[in-house]
Amino acid sequence: MKKITQLLATLLLGALATNVFAQQQATSLDQLLAQLAQGQIAQSKENKQREADFNARKAQQDQMLSDAKSTRDQAVQLSTELEDTFQKNEIELGNRIEALNKRMGELKELFGVLQQVAGDARSKFTTSVISAQIPGRGEFLDQFAQSMGSTSKLASIEEIERLWFELQREMTQSGKVHKFTREVVAADGAKSQQEVIRVGGFSLVSKGKYLEYIDETGSVAELIRQPNSRYLSSAQALTSSNGDVVPFALDPTGGSILSLLVQAPDTQERVDQGGAVGYVILAIGAVGLLIALERFITLFLMGSKVRRQLKTDVASNDNPLGRVMLVKDENKHADTETLELKLSERILAEVPKITSRLTLIKIVSVVAPLIGLLGTVTGMINTFQAITLFGTGDPKLMAGGISQALVTTVLGLVVAIPMVFISTLLNTRSRGIINILQQQSAGIIAERAESEELAKKGA
Repeated sequence: MKKITQLLATLLLGALATNVFAQQQATSLDQLLAQLAQGQIAQSKENKQREADFNARKAQQDQMLSDAKSTRDQAVQLSTELEDTFQKNEIELGNRIEALNKRMGELKELFGVLQQVAGDARSKFTTSVISAQIPGRGEFLDQFAQSMGSTSKLASIEEIERLWFELQREMTQSGKVHKFTREVVAADGAKSQQEVIRVGGFSLVSKGKYLEYIDETGSVAELIRQPNSRYLSSAQALTSSNGDVVPFALDPTGGSILSLLVQAPDTQERVDQGGAVGYVILAIGAVGLLIALERFITLFLMGSKVRRQLKTDVASNDNPLGRVMLVKDENKHADTETLELKLSERILAEVPKITSRLTLIKIVSVVAPLIGLLGTVTGMINTFQAITLFGTGDPKLMAGGISQALVTTVLGLVVAIPMVFISTLLNTRSRGIINILQQQSAGIIAERAESEELAKKGA
């Protein structure tokens, strides 16, 4: 119906457009009548053609509707068949599940879960630091798991309640901080009774040091190597605390992270990894630092004397500016050009004293990273030699060469970067003193030229 309405609207618009076109083109009533007759004939032919097209399309639409209904009917039939099959399968599945449950028994799943929980708890309690305070828990769980594995014996109510109790006690103790006394093995092997602080199920601390629980022997031992001072300070604060809240660095993994922290090399060990090249870099850096310290003190004292000389007209021989001013006193009757040359000569003589050894500091800042690069290349050569001999199966064989390669680069940069700043600072100070000498020299020359000019005018 919608398409028929659109067709009629199209025909009406075409007729109106034709009439409007005729009215615009006709010059008389006869021409208008003739054009109207021609338009009606053309519209009649066009309408018949459109009607034929519409009828043809209508048949096509009917065919498409028939095909869609056929497809729908087939889908409905398939859905009915699938639904019947699903219901049959569901009934069959229910019957088989019921038969399976009868064969397995009602308690098999329960005791299977109990056995699994007992085994998991046994492995957890074995490595838990709570066992350092409450020993013997693993033996019951081990016996319980083994008895559950036997088909001739089922767990009793008392054993199930004991398992529940142990799990609940583990959860309760993991949220508490306890102090207890037990035997502790020191780093040197000596054994003694000490007060141990257990922080939940995470860490053991005694006398400001971290302890470890050795599950194989059930003993508590002091870590042979303690973590850095950042973590030891928190352990010491906890040891000396009288119940107050203190910050503490605990290991949520129960000791895994702590064992990695204590294996991290300290500063001395990292320097040792650099080998001979690393020590050469540090020696060069120490020499450069001593030179820089000497230059800093010298330029600081020299600058103080120069600033003090600026405040007086009496020349002193203990500073560069005073020696420049003495040139004026020594050449009172010299002309301006001669005095200028004398002053330039004196300034040139003072510059090497002011800039002495500054070039060495700059050389250190350039050479240090180059030596570090040399150590990097050497370390990589050692790494490739290890790969050639032993392959890539064990990364530890390559760790030495890689450590040397990285550490020497770091040492070179650690020496070079401060030397660059120190060199810049000292050069700035030396240039400041030289600029003062040049300014004062220019002032002396200008003063002498002005006095000569006045003398000429007076004459």
